[in-house]
Parts: sequence; C-alpha cells; structure tokens
Amino acid sequence: MLFGDLTGKAIVPIVKRESDWYSAPFGKTERYFSREEVDKKIKSVRDEGFYAIEMSESEARACQEDEKKMDHLFQNVMCDTMDRWMSMVEEQVPKGIQVIVSPGNDDSLAIDDIIKKHEGVVYPLNKVVDIGDKFKLISCEWVNPTPWLTPRECSEEELMKKLDQEFSRVDRYDNLLCNFHAPPFGTILDVAPKLDKTLKPVAHFGSVETESVGSKAVRDAIMKYQPLLGLHGHIHECNAHTYLGKTLCVNPGSDYRKGILRGYVVDLPTADKPKMDCWRVEG
Repeated sequence: MLFGDLTGKAIVPIVKRESDWYSAPFGKTERYFSREEVDKKIKSVRDEGFYAIEMSESEARACQEDEKKMDHLFQNVMCDTMDRWMSMVEEQVPKGIQVIVSPGNDDSLAIDDIIKKHEGVVYPLNKVVDIGDKFKLISCEWVNPTPWLTPRECSEEELMKKLDQEFSRVDRYDNLLCNFHAPPFGTILDVAPKLDKTLKPVAHFGSVETESVGSKAVRDAIMKYQPLLGLHGHIHECNAHTYLGKTLCVNPGSDYRKGILRGYVVDLPTADKPKMDCWRVEG
C-alpha cells in the first residue's frame, strides 16, 4: 500500500553548456564535468524526492522567464514519472499481490487518472476495497488546513463530513482499515516543527519547538467508529504507532531527503492469531 504524497516537490534543472553541466539546487551552484557526474547527481536528486531535468541554457532561461512554462514542465514530468512508476508495479510485482496506491494532500489531481488507468494497481478513493476475504478498506486523502494551501485540504468540519461519508459505505467497523492521510490530532503521529509567520521553524535555546498539526476530525471519527486499523501519513517527521481506544494507528513517516524509504508491516488478525502485530521497516 502506497498512501499519499507520491509526487516530487520541485524540479532541479541540470543545464548543459559547451563543455560542462551545472545546476543550482536551493541556490547553491554545482558544476559537473562528465556524464558520470551528471548521472550521479540525477540519482541524488531523485532520491531526495525531486525531479532532475536536463535542459539547454536557452530552455532554462525560457522557464525562468515564463512561470506558466515551468508549471507546465513540472506537471508533465510529474505525470510521466507517476506513469513510469505504475508501469514498474505492473511489470515487477508478482500477479496476485494487491498493490493499492492513493494520492495525498500534496499530490496534484492530475495523477488520479494515471493511477486509475493501470489495471495492475488499485485506486482506492471513493469506494470500499476488499482486503482478502475478511477485511475492508476505506480512504480519504483530504487533510485539515495547512500553511501551504495544498490541493486536497479543507476545514475540519468539511473533513468530518467526508469521513462520515466513507464510514457510511460499510456496515461494520471491527474489520475495517482506514487509509486517512491526515493523522489524528494530539498523538505521537502528528508532531511537527512549529512554524513562525514566515514558515520557518521556531527555535528556543537551539532546539526546534514542536506542536500537534494533525486532524481533530480524524481523531473524532476514529474514536466514534473504532475501526480495526488507521493508516496515516502527511507528517513526515513522525515514524510511530499508537492506539486510540481499540484502533491501532500507524504513520511510517519518511526520510526521503536521505534516500530512506520507511514503512510498516501490519500482520492482521486471524482465527488462529487474534492479536494484531506491526513492525517498522526501512531501507
């Protein structure tokens, strides 16, 4: 299951000149003098969650001068990359293994149709997905308001309506898995750096202050319906699991800037083993 924030955050142009290449990721200019160095940089950029694009100096200037052109390029690269990844799932994952891919709040609406067109991938939004013959999955990619005005965020009141609608799709909750991108408020799953008005972390005596930024609607819904499992994301700093009442809630977090992929393995209960277990994994 891949649940949210699937796409890169920015483009890093790698510009070809007569005898070398250069890029300026985050304002720091770097030069490369061989194809090997360029390929190494492209891999590094991709591992950090961004898109590396080779282009000429004239193409780079055109993008700098025309914001719409840059936005169009970003959209194309994002969609092409998502299409390639979904094709890799179909080609490399053995038949019979269910792969579920859901957008998150940061993801453009443009990727939904790309996921849907791949028959080897399950798009889980606005429906109930069977997990084996015993469990059900419902999903909600929307989150409570953020400072970044992402594509899929709304008020807590509107989010609660969306969650109630998803729960209305099923008639029981003890076998229910909930792919809710926002983690529940006030838990170890939703702790992030506190930001000032300029969106910079607030530090006190050298230590960054933190606060809960998850969703109160998600917490209220989990406490109201008590599903079996809550699968969350959104807050990349948190790699943790906890219980809300009877519901196990997990957030794998992420460390993509270091090229680390984190996740959870959840062993769902069976007749022979009624206790549910989970393990953190990374690689």
